[in-house]
Amino acid sequence: MGPLEGIRIIEFQGIGPGPFCGMILSDMGADIVRIDRAANVPAETPSNPPGDLLARGRRSIALDLKNPEGVEVALQLIEGADALFEGFRPGVMERLGLGPDVCLERNPRIVYGRMTGWGQEGPYAKMAGHDINYIALAGALAPIARKGQAPVPPLNLVGDFGGGGMYLAVGMLGALLEAQRTGKGQVVDAAMVDGASSLITSLHAGLASGFWNRGRASNVLDTGAHYYDAYETLDGKYIALGSIEPQFYAELLELTGLKDQPLPPQNDRTRWPEMKERVAAIVRTKTRAEWEDVFEGSDVCFGPVLEPWEAPEHPHAKARGAFKEVAGVVQPGPAPRFSRTESEIQGPPAHPGQHTDEILSEIGLNGPKAQALKNCGAVR
Repeated sequence: MGPLEGIRIIEFQGIGPGPFCGMILSDMGADIVRIDRAANVPAETPSNPPGDLLARGRRSIALDLKNPEGVEVALQLIEGADALFEGFRPGVMERLGLGPDVCLERNPRIVYGRMTGWGQEGPYAKMAGHDINYIALAGALAPIARKGQAPVPPLNLVGDFGGGGMYLAVGMLGALLEAQRTGKGQVVDAAMVDGASSLITSLHAGLASGFWNRGRASNVLDTGAHYYDAYETLDGKYIALGSIEPQFYAELLELTGLKDQPLPPQNDRTRWPEMKERVAAIVRTKTRAEWEDVFEGSDVCFGPVLEPWEAPEHPHAKARGAFKEVAGVVQPGPAPRFSRTESEIQGPPAHPGQHTDEILSEIGLNGPKAQALKNCGAVR
């Protein structure tokens, strides 16, 4: 199974970017044991798995980390692991007795991943926040706006998942490779504000070179250009055009019937608003399906704007097997893909504590020892 087969990772249960990181690593074959809160264990295990797809492919043990015996179980799990990751505010793991110094003393090879919004230090470090706040401070939110309008939050993709969970996963993979060479672990500090800043490095390059203009909707990629935008179709749906290169733009003009009309140069920014109106008027003459018939197979750089529930049914997604069904739930499959060590979804999400007995047994805590831990409330 995947390229991370044989790698054991401990996940301290959280929300959003941490579980997303865990999903990526699990899909790649890592054996991830998630430590859930003992208080979250249901009285009876439901027959169906939870709906949180970000938690797929892990086993769960439920611990009370305010109980010293629960902390000791966590440390025994960490002793046999290659990595761990947590998504608490700075200082929380240290107060629990599970900070980096303690864990690295118990296991000098451990890669210790930390996921926060603002980072481990700095004036904002201990403040609450969400994706929209992190990307605002990073300068990533402001350019996502149409002229004369307020910035539009790009869901929580840029901070939580792109700038957070994905950077944590990449950082941990780098640290795991280094640990294999040196036998030494280290801390990976993944802050969403840092990741969001990193994601817009090309925008900073544009500012430095003069390619990127300041101001709303005045650039190619920020809805300023008429050839890079989403347009409404006759049936109230949308299509996306991205005809940046001259040869692709020429094909756009040909297939929309604009080729033989008097037109300004493609990048005459003073004429972009006028050209946007002309393109919009043409797009409104056909349905989304009709534009698919016109553009598909061309180099216009086109895509129908699909709703999330439409995406699994598109012929391209079906041809690539991009979506999988697990426990009756259709969901995006693993990405990226590997030619030899194929990734796969290891299973549906687990209920808190679903694998407690199994995991305790693996570290030699079974029989009377396991029962004693249950009796004192350290595990459930």
